[in-house]
Amino acid sequence: MANSSPIATATERRIPQPNSREMPLITNVSDYEELARQKLPKMVYDFYAGGAEDQWTLKENKEAFSKILFRPRVLIDVSHIDMSTSILGYKISMPIMVAPTALHKLAHQEGEVASAQATAAAGTIMTLSSWSSCSIEEVNSSAPGLRFFQLSVFKDRDIVQQLVRRAENAGYKAIAVTVDAPRLGCREADVRNRFTLPENVALKCFEGLDLSKMDKTNASGLAAYVTSQIDSSLSWKDIKWLQMITWLPILVKGVITAEDARLAIECGVAGIIMSNHGGRQLDYLPATISCLEEVVREAKGRVPVFLDSGIRRGTDVFKALALGASGVFIGRPVLFALAVDGKAGVRNALRMLRDELEITMALSGCTSLKDITRDRVITESDMIRRCRL
Repeated sequence: MANSSPIATATERRIPQPNSREMPLITNVSDYEELARQKLPKMVYDFYAGGAEDQWTLKENKEAFSKILFRPRVLIDVSHIDMSTSILGYKISMPIMVAPTALHKLAHQEGEVASAQATAAAGTIMTLSSWSSCSIEEVNSSAPGLRFFQLSVFKDRDIVQQLVRRAENAGYKAIAVTVDAPRLGCREADVRNRFTLPENVALKCFEGLDLSKMDKTNASGLAAYVTSQIDSSLSWKDIKWLQMITWLPILVKGVITAEDARLAIECGVAGIIMSNHGGRQLDYLPATISCLEEVVREAKGRVPVFLDSGIRRGTDVFKALALGASGVFIGRPVLFALAVDGKAGVRNALRMLRDELEITMALSGCTSLKDITRDRVITESDMIRRCRL
């Protein structure tokens, strides 16, 4: 295995390829995706990488960042850069956190345990998915660290209460409720592949439920099962109900409009995670970065606004922070790095993003996160307004 020392840089990590003596250089997190595509079974890679229908939003999530440019300041002493921040009162090393993604054991035998250990080593927060292939307790006991729990609200409210109670008892620090998936989006690759779980991978957070009814003939068996369990009647009153059954702060994940941000704040949530589910739900949604300022303006600093979907560079992180995000969550880069090099891969992916953010801050004249202000970037809207003047 390549050197996984905390002081290793991105340019020092090489990943050996099967049946080859060559050791390709990993220079950014996107390199992991191509290596994962070569390594993973097609069904698994498509499940991780794919989006809904035409996959327009999947592509737009990344491309929208390229439309935002920098306005750097120069002749500023950037010999010391501080990227630490506080999230819900917990100090972390950087404003880059791990988003909830399903079934890490499809990528690596150690699954979410390896991802959690790498995230803890990076000094940041991991969000465990309800659809995890390792249990809530197993992940918590794998290493000390700050963790949130992502909650899908099921028709059976007893299951919901059990999951919340287990997250509390295991020491998770917040509940992130997914609110943009009353039904699953049409992920055509999963349908074509007739995606279902292999025998050695299970949904450990609610193990014991009957998985034998997965339909493997007409569509994704997992999709059919999820659809049968998720409560499509979920509404704001259920967010209030969740607040009544737990002392943990509630974040809502999946808000992209000012109207829903207003309702979330009125509901008393502790924070908003802007997400379009990585382009996996409703296609032809705008990129989350394109909606960020709208939601931040509505929040007016009353709650933190976080962003996920499409982040692949430290420059993307900087742009999100400049437009008002309190931090970002990354999903697919963790899965692909895990598939290629296990825990070391995830640690390296987080390190590369951190290093890129540090370089971006230095070259923009920012020594701390508070220096990353709106005037450090130019959006398409800014350029249009300037042209009209």
